Amino acid sequence: MALINSAAENNITFVQSAYFIISGFIGIPNIRYYFVFLCFIYIFSVVGNTLVMIVIILDRMLRSPKYIAVFNLAFTDLLSSSALVPKVVDIFLFNHYYVSYNDCLTFMFFCFTFIFMQGFNLVVLSFDRVMAIMYPLHYQMRVSHKLILSLIAFFWLLAITLILIAAGLLTRLSFCKSVVIQSYFCDHGPMYRLGCNDVTPNHAFAGSALVIILGFPLAFIVGSYCCIGYSLSKISTFRERVKAFKTYTGHLSLVAIYFLPFTFVYMFGSVIHPNARIISLSMSTVLPPMLNPIIYVLQTQEIKQSLKKLLKTRLCESPGGNLPRD
Repeated sequence: MALINSAAENNITFVQSAYFIISGFIGIPNIRYYFVFLCFIYIFSVVGNTLVMIVIILDRMLRSPKYIAVFNLAFTDLLSSSALVPKVVDIFLFNHYYVSYNDCLTFMFFCFTFIFMQGFNLVVLSFDRVMAIMYPLHYQMRVSHKLILSLIAFFWLLAITLILIAAGLLTRLSFCKSVVIQSYFCDHGPMYRLGCNDVTPNHAFAGSALVIILGFPLAFIVGSYCCIGYSLSKISTFRERVKAFKTYTGHLSLVAIYFLPFTFVYMFGSVIHPNARIISLSMSTVLPPMLNPIIYVLQTQEIKQSLKKLLKTRLCESPGGNLPRD
């Protein structure tokens, strides 16, 4: 009887909020200038990633398994920026702080899915690079288009599953006190901490997901580069070792841009000012999609050559491009 009464009491007191209030940037001085900065970042991200995808589609020489992963990274970056930046600007620049319950869960789902996939794409690229250096003679046999596509599909499924579980655990929470989310979007951590009932499952799952999303990928990437470093150490001359290592600087730059800011924020987030944490976390999510295409265009010889070839072809095909000179 006591158990039934307790369950009945829990059902009576359960409150599912009709909306949430996003308050992350409220009160930060001169924050409107930051929103203008976000708009420029978004434009560069859309243009850069679209350009990378177009180059890979148009150039048949870039149909290798590696560039399938690069295409997926650019595609994910484009979706990540489009899911986050326009909505954040709309919320804070136009004072639309109230977000309905279902819209908030949807916003969280898309943002986290694409952010997680950025890290998983780096794992796929690391796998491709370590296979290329460890098995140079058998690389094409071991790393096929089907294998890379299977890895990408698996990681998409993993990211979507993790976020669906996180969203499902949020629906069991009662928001009977505050509905103010101390973040710049519908962030999972600040949301579940608002729950009035037991948040232990949410907290446990958040910790486990963080290990899967940041811990395992970073450990795999570090281990793969240890193998790459060992293989490069067998090259006879120092100049050849440096030349070989330069081919991996682009991917290493992407890894540093993605993992270091997130690691810093999650390790020292409790000791830095909340405003600084929100700004740092927002920069961690919006800068990689803008910088990734720049790094790949500048540091990947194949994409640079392909881009030059496509531009030259378009100029020759344009009106007046083949006019004889005087």
